[in-house]
Amino acid sequence: MARGRAGAGRRDGGAGRRGARPAAARDARTRHPGAPSEPAPRVARAFRLGIIPGAMPGKWVERWRARMPHMPLELVPIAVSEQRTALDEGRVDAALVRLPLAGDADTVHAIRLYDETPVVVASRDSSLMAAEELVAADLEGEILLTPGDDVLGSLALPTATPRFEAPATTEEAIAIAAAGVGVVVVPLSLARLHHRRDVDHRPLLGGPQSTVALAWLRDRDADDIQTFVGITRGRTARSSR
Repeated sequence: MARGRAGAGRRDGGAGRRGARPAAARDARTRHPGAPSEPAPRVARAFRLGIIPGAMPGKWVERWRARMPHMPLELVPIAVSEQRTALDEGRVDAALVRLPLAGDADTVHAIRLYDETPVVVASRDSSLMAAEELVAADLEGEILLTPGDDVLGSLALPTATPRFEAPATTEEAIAIAAAGVGVVVVPLSLARLHHRRDVDHRPLLGGPQSTVALAWLRDRDADDIQTFVGITRGRTARSSR
């Protein structure tokens, strides 16, 4: 009988060891029953840069990442029609915009970065593409397609008005031009953005240029924005403002 009781005791003890939690875990729960979990690692706030269609900030983004590795740069696509509201609503810290910028000029900073050449986009088979460059007179009688997201405004050109509804976007307008119906006048960057194999483009001499600028709200004028301003102006990390 004694052997049976001893054996039972050993079996019970073995089962208890197999089902037991590790001692370290038991001790930790006993010593700190309400201990908080480890805090999550802090994520650095990103610098949010609004980008209009056609803008190419690649070289500035690379310089930012080299100079400001502790602060990520987030590119936020915005339409030209919403470039001011994106700033006013705080969706971006700064933005590459097309001038003029709507709204109260006294509440925003805007520095000119570059001017874009206007180009005529037409079907690759169009006789217009036989020239290296065009002037307004070359477009006489051509149907001018003006999309709903046009950024150049009214053009003083001897063109004809289409008898159908205007396309909603530049991409749609260029698709129509590709079919041999009309031409589109846009800044060079938009012609490149919406490039197709069946269209080509030529510079329009004397046409209206489009100015791209960096804009931000005056009350948001902080060190991170001034750093990006300096990068766009070619200043190094040691340069003064």
